[in-house]
Amino acid sequence: MRIGELARRTGASERSLRYYGQQAVLIAERAPGGHREYTEGAVDRVARIQVLYAAGLCSSKIAQLLPCMRDTDGGPSATADARLIDDLTAERDHIDRMIDDLQRSRAALDEVIDAAAAPAAHGPEQPARGR
Repeated sequence: MRIGELARRTGASERSLRYYGQQAVLIAERAPGGHREYTEGAVDRVARIQVLYAAGLCSSKIAQLLPCMRDTDGGPSATADARLIDDLTAERDHIDRMIDDLQRSRAALDEVIDAAAAPAAHGPEQPARGR
């Protein structure tokens, strides 16, 4: 299939698909006219790539990880090694720390919102009148 069809089927932009190719995480054959041609398996591969990018992994880590992921038939891939597992565990721990930081930031923001909303709930303040 051509790049436009792959983009339509995956929701990824053509620009993203070209970038994935530049980063060697998505392979395309070249048709005689120079057009990129993708196999049916590219649809699943793009979905995996998008999940890994969303998880915060860089393209070099994704290139390392993709061959280690489950094959399309559901069977495990045997190419993962201890170093990759350690690297991915460190990435997951980093994401957990970022989530904790974001939750603390959200809690602080909630406190500020609650404090700012309290006077508004009682209506605008009236200036004090002298007797």
